[in-house]
Amino acid sequence: MNRARKVGQITFVGAGPGDPGLLAVRAVEALKSADIVVADAGCASDVLALAGGEIRTASGAPAEVGKSLLAEARSGCKVVRLVCGDPFAAESAVKEALAVAKTVVPFEVIPGVTHAAGAAAYAGVPYGPVHTEADLAGSAALDSAQIAALADAPGTLVLTIAAAQAAELSQQLIANGLKPDTPVTVSCAATTTDQHTVGGTLAELELAAVGMTGSLVVTVGKAAAARDKLSWWESRPLYGWRVLVPRTKEQAGAMSERLAAYGAVPVEVPTIAVEPPRTPAQMERAIKGLVTGRYEWIVFTSTNAVRAVREKFEEFGLDARAFAGVKIACVGEATAEAVRAFGISPELVPSGDQSSEGLLADFPPYDEVLDPIDRVLLPRADIATETLAAGLRKLGWEIDDITAYRTVRAAPPAADIRDAIKSGGFQAVCFTSSSTVRNLVGIAGKPHARTVVACIGPQTAATAREFGLRVDVEPETASVPALVDALAAFAEVREEQERERSAQNAKRPGRTTPPRRVH
Repeated sequence: MNRARKVGQITFVGAGPGDPGLLAVRAVEALKSADIVVADAGCASDVLALAGGEIRTASGAPAEVGKSLLAEARSGCKVVRLVCGDPFAAESAVKEALAVAKTVVPFEVIPGVTHAAGAAAYAGVPYGPVHTEADLAGSAALDSAQIAALADAPGTLVLTIAAAQAAELSQQLIANGLKPDTPVTVSCAATTTDQHTVGGTLAELELAAVGMTGSLVVTVGKAAAARDKLSWWESRPLYGWRVLVPRTKEQAGAMSERLAAYGAVPVEVPTIAVEPPRTPAQMERAIKGLVTGRYEWIVFTSTNAVRAVREKFEEFGLDARAFAGVKIACVGEATAEAVRAFGISPELVPSGDQSSEGLLADFPPYDEVLDPIDRVLLPRADIATETLAAGLRKLGWEIDDITAYRTVRAAPPAADIRDAIKSGGFQAVCFTSSSTVRNLVGIAGKPHARTVVACIGPQTAATAREFGLRVDVEPETASVPALVDALAAFAEVREEQERERSAQNAKRPGRTTPPRRVH
């Protein structure tokens, strides 16, 4: 018996203006579960990266696109039609939806933030409930009747234009009655880390748009003047900074997320690859010793060490219960979090400096009466220093110092990354260990002298100086969050100094004030 083929569904999804963080939760779910995503050519790559199925570019007239959507849905596919901005704000997408609505194929619409609204909000312009949005970018020449109507509209104008239309828009709005000194802002690459906003007056619109390309969003009206106080996206301390993150791919995530929150563009370049020991026997004996009660303490000096032990546990079918009766010490909070993710809480984390020295300062000496076992397991990297092991021995403990993992130099990055490192293409680099310093220099060369060098702690900073690098940033606490926070604080101080110099230069005779730039 023939069964009717199950019909799929078409979902029109608003891709927003570019920042994937502006997508609706349902939009993300639809993208991930889609079999086919038919996207506008201008959809941001970060949004497309969320797609779980095949990605195609929408091409042809709305009727042709609608026909292809229906064909795929009738074959049983989940189809997402990804539209820049909001689907119902795009005339072509509305026509496609009308074509689909004439059939029995189910469809839904997930709204998105319009390009104009997103750009205005990210530029810090509170356009308010009384405003007019218009997309003029698709016209070869501005419609004089449309511009006249816009000039008469109440409230704030939020207009999307092509870069080449800036001069003509300014002239026509002024000719239709708007005052030349009406505040304006103009933004390009809206809501992305490349967004650039310039503020000024309507008469200065052409000058403000110099150097901008693609679609621009122009806000016209009193609300545009508020961006001096409300600019938040481009005013973040590290906005626009390309920051080199020389960490393994597995470890770079937390640092990159924190850098991005400050406005930076993190570029992850692994300098270290983590590999298992050449021979597994040593680790296998250590795991057996944990189970049989050989150790009083296990000391973790890195998240990699925690991961190595956990992988061995899984290999032997063990879980966190194998730590029963063993006390756990961690060199810092990041390592402690990795232990907690294993389902257990460490007994000891340094109260002061999060380093080997800090851990030794808090570690209890061996007591023959109170400690039934005198042995400590120290799983660590093959290139780790002897500081911790030697210090524990001085405290009376017997140490099983084993290689839990090997750190090897990663492959060199691409040629353009190497060139950027040596030529100053990165505003900053964040070193999290001495080995990241050594390996980066080894595979890519020394960072340029104008690159801000941030080091997680004293040992890393000392290694950087050995290689002739100037250390600009060193946090009080040796942790990734503290390192990124310290870099942001450094950037804020530098920005304030630059503002003071600009203010002094502006007071000099003969200087005029150009359109205002946000960060």
